[in-house]
Amino acid sequence: MRHVNRGAGMRERVPPPRFPDADAVVRAGLDSRPENGVDILFVNPPSPDGGIWIRSQHRVGRRSREGMIWHQIGLAQLASLFPDYRVEIVDAIPLRMDWVAFERLLEEKRPRYYVTHVTAPTLRNDMYGAFLARSMGATTIAFGTHVTPIPRETMRAFPSLDFALRGEPELTLRELIDTLEGASGKWQVASDKSRGMESDFAVRLQKLFSDADPDWRPAEHLKLVKGLVWRDGGQIVVNPDRPFIRHLDDLPLPRHDLLPLASYRAPLVPSPYAFVVTSRGCPGGCRFCIKHVSYGNSVRFRSPENIMAEIEFLAERGVRSIHMYADIFTVSREQVVGLCELMLERGLKMEWTCNSRVDFVDQEMLRLMGQSGCRWISWGIESGSEQVLKNVRKGIKLEQVERALRWSREAGIRNWGYFIIGLPGETEETIQETIRFSKQLPLDLVLFHIAAPYPGSPF
Repeated sequence: MRHVNRGAGMRERVPPPRFPDADAVVRAGLDSRPENGVDILFVNPPSPDGGIWIRSQHRVGRRSREGMIWHQIGLAQLASLFPDYRVEIVDAIPLRMDWVAFERLLEEKRPRYYVTHVTAPTLRNDMYGAFLARSMGATTIAFGTHVTPIPRETMRAFPSLDFALRGEPELTLRELIDTLEGASGKWQVASDKSRGMESDFAVRLQKLFSDADPDWRPAEHLKLVKGLVWRDGGQIVVNPDRPFIRHLDDLPLPRHDLLPLASYRAPLVPSPYAFVVTSRGCPGGCRFCIKHVSYGNSVRFRSPENIMAEIEFLAERGVRSIHMYADIFTVSREQVVGLCELMLERGLKMEWTCNSRVDFVDQEMLRLMGQSGCRWISWGIESGSEQVLKNVRKGIKLEQVERALRWSREAGIRNWGYFIIGLPGETEETIQETIRFSKQLPLDLVLFHIAAPYPGSPF
């Protein structure tokens, strides 16, 4: 066969372009869900460097200097608001999951909604997860102490983020997803029948909304969802703030069963351990505290019976110690005494830890706390300088610190002291005062932090 070069004598051709359009095929692939797919994936994303990082609903993110792997109570609480959806939690920190493994997991789960913690120190890292999820067809949602005070600039810098939740995220997230589902025709907004929601949960949900906001009605448009930050075309819209949840007892118990409970560790306490949120808010006026971003001046607490139900749930699942997670655990003496008495009455053999302020305790209460299993109290002491304490409106005296820690030690409770270096008015001399003061106290462990001005705090 004679060889012919087809390029010989070739002439130019310039027909109208007809590029292929495969969008519909790709969209169909993104809309299809795998058998083990989920509706909502709640995420504590991988760390930037493989280390242990702390992210929390109402705290500032940081590297864990204590080697403490934080129990993701915030994600578990959010998940409890969606019994009528397929939900999962992925906590990448205790699982030591890197981004390669995390991307594989997203491919397997293909969530319709991706709900993530984000914190200032790990923001770009955290938003990579939103980028990946968005590329797989998920609607991306972020919450935390970074997006609350900086909503517009966060949304502007990260176009793969669809929504941000300011303040308490639980009710805003529930209403957002219900509104989006209603707009897509998948179910009637606020209708419990079309999603098979149990009637008692529907009633509880209605009560949560209406007690927090007596004028509340189910939103039929995103502009009516309080606490929401969203995109209206090219404009970033910040809706009015959502009022605080009025009665914490009305929240369902957190979905601890969705967390890797066996993987949570903390120094000097039996593991596995877990968090139990006993209250939200603090009446203190400390200028440096992130509570000004999270809960403002609100103070709300759960009943001892409600807390006890959660502790017993965790005990049945092998949890050996509890950290009473609150802005200040001893904010209500009556609540603390009632809880301790319940633990003693029921013979619950559970060690527990908490935080406190030295002006929110008394000798009798500390003795009861020790008897009921309290083993550690972390105290926010901050400084050994009366002037620095005054500058930051801490509201305590050094003599109160010495007395409270002595009472705690006498009750058989060990003391963990937190101090902050670099607060307003700090000098080399006041730093030395703080070091000397810390050595005089009956402290079993001391941790010094460097002051950081958090956006939204009066610092």
